[in-house]
Amino acid sequence: MVQHVVLMKPRPNLTPLEKQALIDAFETAVRGIPTVRGVRVGRRVTFGAGYEATAPDTADFLITLDFDDVAGLQAYLRHPAHQELGARFNHSLSAALIYDFEVGGAETIKLF
Repeated sequence: MVQHVVLMKPRPNLTPLEKQALIDAFETAVRGIPTVRGVRVGRRVTFGAGYEATAPDTADFLITLDFDDVAGLQAYLRHPAHQELGARFNHSLSAALIYDFEVGGAETIKLF
């Protein structure tokens, strides 16, 4: 499986209409692009852990998207619904980090 990981921070001056447009574009993409196998969305939690003090302030939200393989991720990225999402994404965020990972059990992935 390939997991598309997005860490993002919305612009502080994002209007309610702009927020809704981003959410709508996201929902259209993940529901309408057939290669998406799973979706998770999360909000950052802070509780005073030591690493929080040194972590860059670049993410308030996490999105992970699951795909069977790289070809499925590539199909998602080329899809017209993702093009709209990308435009909304670029307009709406002050920071973002995006990574793609091959994911499996410890027996299937060779670490280091």
